[in-house]
Amino acid sequence: MRGTPPLRLWLAALGWGVLTSACEAPGGVSPIFPEPVSANGQNIYNLYVWISIPAIAVFLLIQVLLLIAILRFRRKTQPPGYQPPQLHGHTLLELGWTIGPFLIVAAIGVASFVELQQDFTPRANADFEVIITGHQFGWDYQYPEGFTVHQEGSLTSDVEPFVVPVGRLIRLRFQGQDVVHSWWVPAISGKTDAVPGYDNFSWMNIEPRFAGQKFRGECAELCGVLHYSMQIIVQAMTQPDFDAWVKQQQQAAKPSPSPTRVTVGSSHPVPSPRPTASPTK
Repeated sequence: MRGTPPLRLWLAALGWGVLTSACEAPGGVSPIFPEPVSANGQNIYNLYVWISIPAIAVFLLIQVLLLIAILRFRRKTQPPGYQPPQLHGHTLLELGWTIGPFLIVAAIGVASFVELQQDFTPRANADFEVIITGHQFGWDYQYPEGFTVHQEGSLTSDVEPFVVPVGRLIRLRFQGQDVVHSWWVPAISGKTDAVPGYDNFSWMNIEPRFAGQKFRGECAELCGVLHYSMQIIVQAMTQPDFDAWVKQQQQAAKPSPSPTRVTVGSSHPVPSPRPTASPTK
């Protein structure tokens, strides 16, 4: 039985990769890098492109050299017992393949470290802060106005959106309630872990032209049996729409008034007596 030529395998793998990259996962995150909508997302995208250029160049160089070695020195074209030329003690060649990769990896490391310092540290000049708490299996968004939006995980419908205004610098403080989670919306920022007992930070500043749009993400840290349901939706609004939404949330968060009782023969309501705590034995 004849084996499948390697070229066919490569073409099949390439076709499968293109096909799957065009599909969107159930949680709403596409494998294709989305258009960045915040400055930190744009920085990460630029770094990704910058790293990809030398990575692709090194990959192509290795593949070309590998194909040359395979085709030029294949066994059936050589006499029995043939060995290709052996190189030993070539100082310049050995220095080149040692120093070259080191410089590439060092440059990637320095650029990544600088990006981490810019995008994952507290921003002192933020307009306001939202505390994001990850739990099994959802997210809580605590706003400075005194209310919290609960975003429980689901795959049957869209979750409650995390609403933000465009054109405002928002500091994000991440906390974990039970286990480690990772908040990730590719169009906005990189993955940020929500760790119990430790605060991580990031930020967002969505461009005004994206007002009215929604951006999807999901938990990027395996956190339990329903990890796959922890989708994220961020909804961008204009400042007037956001202010109106905040008023609605504040109104909904107000406690309902306590019931009152009216005595017979009196037109004035009398507050119902509050139960007293029983003495502790």
